[in-house]
Amino acid sequence: MTSTGSAARWYVAAVALLVASIMLGASIGAAGPAAWRVPLALLDHLPLISIDAGISEIDWNIIWKIRMPRVVLGMLVGGMLSIGGASYQGVFRNPLVDPYLLGAAAGAGLGAIIVLTIARDTTSNWTVDPVPVAAFCGAMLTVFVTYLVGSGYRGSGQSGTTLVLAGVAVTAFVTAVQTYILQRNADVVREVFAWILGRLSSASWSDVRLCLPYIAVSVIILFAMRRHLDLLRVGDEEANALGMSVGRTRLIVVAAATLGTAAAVGVSGLIGFVGLVVPHVVRLAVGSSYRNLIPLSFLVGASFLILADIPGRTLQGGAETPIGVVTAFLGAPFFIYLLRTRAAQVAQ
Repeated sequence: MTSTGSAARWYVAAVALLVASIMLGASIGAAGPAAWRVPLALLDHLPLISIDAGISEIDWNIIWKIRMPRVVLGMLVGGMLSIGGASYQGVFRNPLVDPYLLGAAAGAGLGAIIVLTIARDTTSNWTVDPVPVAAFCGAMLTVFVTYLVGSGYRGSGQSGTTLVLAGVAVTAFVTAVQTYILQRNADVVREVFAWILGRLSSASWSDVRLCLPYIAVSVIILFAMRRHLDLLRVGDEEANALGMSVGRTRLIVVAAATLGTAAAVGVSGLIGFVGLVVPHVVRLAVGSSYRNLIPLSFLVGASFLILADIPGRTLQGGAETPIGVVTAFLGAPFFIYLLRTRAAQVAQ
């Protein structure tokens, strides 16, 4: 456990890191003004502040309409995946759990694949991009089926173990359906995999508006459930004995985390390792109490995804490296290092 003063310092550091990440993410791009002018331009557009940033209207449009939506979307998606992973790890008391445990990733992928293959002709005239909508619906539906299956075992009481097993089974089935559809529509495999590997390159303010309400609701609920997650650490029977309804708490946390994760996946594709690695990094810094773990995971996860997006848009010149590839390159070795050097703390 960390002292109040130590936790406060970590909050200050996390907020500072997030602000620096936003500035850096908004300052780097293949075209546009010099990096040092971008913070001045952003300040110039704040109320009651007037600074001559020395940029043209075209440069400002590059900053505000191309770079900033990408940065803000990365912040929302990274923060949501991080607290989703932390919440799942708490409610299932399993350090290897990520936000996709109950099939959200598989369901989102299936929804996107259906639109990109079977329904591509019927959705071509939609005023709203149907891929995020289908991915969101697919993720929510898959997790709902997983929860029904996992809670259907007689006497299971919706235990964490049965839900995890149900998630594995449902994910395997949905993945098989994905594979079958792709085999029959090989001409769109490249487009499908571009979405599955994660993307922020096409981010717009409409994407931000699309996912923001769901992520906001999810974050508020998970923040409110922090003390319940701390109580779950002692075990289901002990928590019930202390007066908490474990089944109801698990349902609320899973529903909130799934809602936010589905919204994030819908607009960004499947981005791995954020929800697995970031909570462990925060846990090593501030301890296992979810009162600090949830908010700090959001701040650090938001910063991590913004920073991870920078190599993706600069390593190949004008080409884009999928952000899911970057997070895997960064996250997998680091998580292996944590397992080898700090296994006892990671497992808490």
